[in-house]
Amino acid sequence: MIKDNIGIIGLGNVGSKLANNLIRKNKKLFIFDKNKKTYSRFIKKNVFKCKSTIDIVKNCTVIITCLPNPSSVDQVLTSILPFINQKHLWIEMSTTDNNEMKRLSKIFRKKKGDVLECPITGGEHRAASGNISILVSGNKKSFKRAFPILSKMGHKILFCGKLGNASILKVITNYLASLHLLGIGEALAVAKKNKLNLGLTHKAIEISSGNSFVNETETKVILSGSYDVGFTMDLVNKDLGLFIKLAEEYNIPIRLGYLIKKIFMRGINELGERSFSTSIIKLIEKDCKIKMRDKNFPKQLVDLQSKQKAINLKI
Repeated sequence: MIKDNIGIIGLGNVGSKLANNLIRKNKKLFIFDKNKKTYSRFIKKNVFKCKSTIDIVKNCTVIITCLPNPSSVDQVLTSILPFINQKHLWIEMSTTDNNEMKRLSKIFRKKKGDVLECPITGGEHRAASGNISILVSGNKKSFKRAFPILSKMGHKILFCGKLGNASILKVITNYLASLHLLGIGEALAVAKKNKLNLGLTHKAIEISSGNSFVNETETKVILSGSYDVGFTMDLVNKDLGLFIKLAEEYNIPIRLGYLIKKIFMRGINELGERSFSTSIIKLIEKDCKIKMRDKNFPKQLVDLQSKQKAINLKI
């Protein structure tokens, strides 16, 4: 095993972008995905395409996972556990269940390896540019070890304390993004019915107290008609389920949470689970018999900023 070799498991929409930011000229990045078609994204790049998760563990001291759901994380960890030792650091970058994360971390640590949970937030366009935000939980020694790696993938990096904290915060922020998305859709519908130009509406919201990250990003691909944010209905449904589970554990009344879940379930039933999350706005368009479009908005989101130096945020 060679010190400092990095392996990444999971090369979907987000994982492939994180991997691209880790590729260096003088050292190969080890990659694995059960869908070998994803390897086509790395043609002529300095990577070693592994045949299994075990190949990753045998060749790497740092193992990064970026997977679609908690069950996928469990399957991967089960496959690699027999080969884990004190040299290994597992960096989990998926959006997952905090209790499941703590359970798997306990098992991993019994094999003398260490763990950081590092979910990302800020949109796929920032994952591509390396300017994504990263929430980190675990011990500070491992955080210090991982920071040079995380700094290649992200810009704003926030240490959140004990394991489980970052997962909870990521689920909370994803819930808020879904809430904002539906609010934007209803606001645009009101503007449209009142014969307001939607480009003007977007700009007015942007400079107002009603602005949000969702308006600054996702509104643009709604108005262009592409809806392309790379994030899909099934993932929203998973994240809303995790948020509701957190709330129900403490008997917190979340009327909006249940309503949003119901709306997105309708979206899955009518539009399909792999449709873009922003496609939920199509339901509002359907109910109002309108199309919410305007000129000069992009079909895809692109972060025009060059890679920003990583910042270790303090609270």
